[in-house]
Amino acid sequence: MSTTLAYAAQNPQAPMAPFEIQRRAVGPDDVKIDILYCGVCHSDLHTARNEWKNTLYPSVPGHEIIGKVVAVGANVSAFKVGDVAGVGCMVDSCSHCASCAEGLEQYCENGFTGTYNGPVFGGENTHGGYSDNIVVDQKFVLRIRHADNLAAVAPLLCAGITTYSPLRQWKVGPGQKVGVVGLGGLGHMAVKIASAMGAHVVLFTTSPNKRADALRLGAAEVVVSKNAEEMAAHVNSFDFILNTVAAPHPLDPFLALLKRDATMTLVGAPESPHPSPDVFGLIFKRRRIAGSLIGGIAETQEMLDFCAEHGIVSDIEMIPIQSINQAYERMLRSDVKYRFVIDMASLK
Repeated sequence: MSTTLAYAAQNPQAPMAPFEIQRRAVGPDDVKIDILYCGVCHSDLHTARNEWKNTLYPSVPGHEIIGKVVAVGANVSAFKVGDVAGVGCMVDSCSHCASCAEGLEQYCENGFTGTYNGPVFGGENTHGGYSDNIVVDQKFVLRIRHADNLAAVAPLLCAGITTYSPLRQWKVGPGQKVGVVGLGGLGHMAVKIASAMGAHVVLFTTSPNKRADALRLGAAEVVVSKNAEEMAAHVNSFDFILNTVAAPHPLDPFLALLKRDATMTLVGAPESPHPSPDVFGLIFKRRRIAGSLIGGIAETQEMLDFCAEHGIVSDIEMIPIQSINQAYERMLRSDVKYRFVIDMASLK
């Protein structure tokens, strides 16, 4: 075991503050990574403040991790000391259920182990990337092919894969009209990735002042969803819609835009349910509402390679770890374009 500097919440009301945690010794299948950058995800805030009612304290969030390999176990061949590597939302799974066998560890029937807050179905706590280093089984370590701007690569480990996975699952590509609802941390990645896949991307926003930014990021069109005329112009025309908004909101206005047999997939996790959709709107066009989590390790690696090939990174604002509590408050106000990333050198 080794003592590691970190930032942690001790209870739902406590601010994030310096704390020491214990990391395990490097085992034969382990990779030890000195963390350079860690993205700030809305899930970090939910967990630190126990908004999902499942937090294990002390809580050290952070699952968008980029760092340098400083030690490897005897059985590790894919990574060597000095490599740049990443760690996303998972650090383990059962490895023997049907989902794990298919490379879908995120849907592990026995519960994947989160990079922080422990296994899904209960167990020993785990501590994430708001820390100096992390020790992870090689099966859950990711290769980083981006040559530079590594801080902006960090959010790909959650925001990137959360949007890439459904876009791949529903086979988004050239010739398709694809909607993205919301231009936040997830939405801005969805616009970039869907555009790089060759789709005609339409960004839906409640804020007219986001139009220019959406076009800059790769959207072909921008629709203000509060404008009935703009919405009506797109009825029955979308092949796929990715809804990234985490706040409860009516789904019917977007379902009406789908073609027959088309799908709207939800990736935002609201604190309370969305209003129930109009069943007739689903039945009479055989439309579908679906959900999607993150991706498995193989798909996450595929996403990282795709983004490296297309020069895709997140739009970020770098902060020192000492500003994390202010960043949480700003995140609640949507006062970031579009992802905070912590410079972990500030921890030392």
